[in-house]
Amino acid sequence: MGAERVHAYGAAAGLLGDLLLGDPRRGHPVAGFGRAAGAVERLLWRDNRGWGALHTAVCAGGAVALGAVASRGVRHSPAASVALTAAATWAVVGGSSLVREARAIGRALEAGDVEAARARLPRLCGRDPQALDADGIARAVVESVAENTSDAVVGALVWGAVGGVPGLVGFRAVNTLDAMVGHRSPRYLRFGWAAARLDDLAGWPGARLTAVLAAAAGDDPRGALRAWRADARSHPSPNAGPVEASFAGALGVRLGGTLAYGGRVEHRPVLNGAAGRPVAVHDIERAARLSRRVGLLALGVTVAARLVAKGRQS
Repeated sequence: MGAERVHAYGAAAGLLGDLLLGDPRRGHPVAGFGRAAGAVERLLWRDNRGWGALHTAVCAGGAVALGAVASRGVRHSPAASVALTAAATWAVVGGSSLVREARAIGRALEAGDVEAARARLPRLCGRDPQALDADGIARAVVESVAENTSDAVVGALVWGAVGGVPGLVGFRAVNTLDAMVGHRSPRYLRFGWAAARLDDLAGWPGARLTAVLAAAAGDDPRGALRAWRADARSHPSPNAGPVEASFAGALGVRLGGTLAYGGRVEHRPVLNGAAGRPVAVHDIERAARLSRRVGLLALGVTVAARLVAKGRQS
């Protein structure tokens, strides 16, 4: 069995595992990586970009090296290789957890229990929930579903297609490091710079593919492409901008605007402001379904791209 078929079968099995089972309940590898990265941070932290770059290199490089060693160890067994790829895909893809949390908040809002929705929101994103009413929570959920469809699903599938198991675990390691140290707090403004920039670079292809697939799978493909072209560049994130703009156009809603995050207020540009309406609670379910469709399409596209690339080389 060739490497391309191994990857195709393994990635499909891993994504199916995520759809059916969600994240591993105990001993999640990403949580274990986070604890290890935290320990390395305690040893290396300095208010300095160079030390932050070293932290990123040690943590992300270590994850890639472990993935490479594991892949090399099973390379002579197609069945073991498929199993390893499936396990790695299942561990790093978080689409089911994303949709589950979004829907739980949506159900609370539909029941009129805003306090329960506020209590659950930190599981999905870093917004300050007490500053949000029901509509603000719904908008935060839709924006988080859009951004995390790229970060937790499509980006991992892209790097898995490029680099196999090392690509899968490397992408998740970089994404996790960005979540841990990449934000602009006084402690991490310099130390987290390398992790944040590397995450921007690693997330670039997945974000563009997510935006394309959201346009293709949404209710208004032309509106999605129009919003992406018109508004994405005004977003402060080079990767969240295209994704959120495309989701906004595909769903026919407005995203962006004022938000409270990490104890500070940000005034972000409105995405799809000319054509969209305010986000409503029922849009959470629409965004969750769109996220599911995008993830499945991404699996097909990345597997097909790897097979085509191999065909051209032979």
